Amino acid sequence: MSLLTVGSVAFDALETPFGKTDKIIGGAATYITLAASYFTKQNNLVAVVGGDFPKEMIDLLEDHGVNTEGLEIVSEGKTFFWSGKYHEDMNTRDTLVTELNVMEHFDPTIPQSYQGTEFLMLGNTVPATQKLVIERMSGRPKLIMLDTMNLWMNIAMDDLKEVLKLVDLITINDEEARQLSGEYSLRKAAKKIMAMGPKTLIIKKGEHGALLFQDERIFFAPALPLEEVFDPTGAGDTFAGGFIGYLASTDDISFENMKRAIIYGSAMASFCVEKFGTERLVNLAKEEIDERVQEFVKLSSFEIN
Repeated sequence: MSLLTVGSVAFDALETPFGKTDKIIGGAATYITLAASYFTKQNNLVAVVGGDFPKEMIDLLEDHGVNTEGLEIVSEGKTFFWSGKYHEDMNTRDTLVTELNVMEHFDPTIPQSYQGTEFLMLGNTVPATQKLVIERMSGRPKLIMLDTMNLWMNIAMDDLKEVLKLVDLITINDEEARQLSGEYSLRKAAKKIMAMGPKTLIIKKGEHGALLFQDERIFFAPALPLEEVFDPTGAGDTFAGGFIGYLASTDDISFENMKRAIIYGSAMASFCVEKFGTERLVNLAKEEIDERVQEFVKLSSFEIN
């Protein structure tokens, strides 16, 4: 089944306790499509970059089977840029620089060849833009998944609530779930958020795993305890890409299959944090992914006599 991802393709400059980078490829849609590329063969991208974006980075995406027909290149513009520094605990970070550049006026165009896509992933961006993408689809996808963040809850809550009415699944972290719902209990928060529109909710808890909610059903997936975490940038987007990529590859959106997709998404995120940026997501072997998934199975499998 085909997957369409709309979001940012960007430059990042990162600093963690393990080192720092100059400008490297980043952006939500980059991580999502790279992770999804290991599962689905029809992996379409809509994003915008400036004339400063190197062709070899576009080639990298295409080498992973990402269809870049919908990647707009504004030759006179500059690509979105974000720079951040992580604290010792790797859970908190300071944003040093944010330059929206061409993203400030991002007006997503959906190529005709993308119409009819079965799975739509709305990467974290302005809620009004996410709503525009849905409206520009010629038919409703089988599953619409949305990622968002606390910034939009602070400055565009009304727009966010409008787009929530139109999607099937939302993924946010625990802090954002509490802010959006006004509830501290994540179970209560989940009920309130699902009442806003999405029938399914994923609450990401970083190094503590992820929760999947649908109706009265709950599933918890652990995070893999890693010996070293170099860079958590893009882990949430990589998780989303692995999750929806797996769903698209199986064409099964049942709750039981979403439980499997959560594990595949968590496995992909565990690779992401092992190196800076997208470095670890490039040219993964299928055997590596399968072995990592089995580690998750062993981590949470037990018997009761």
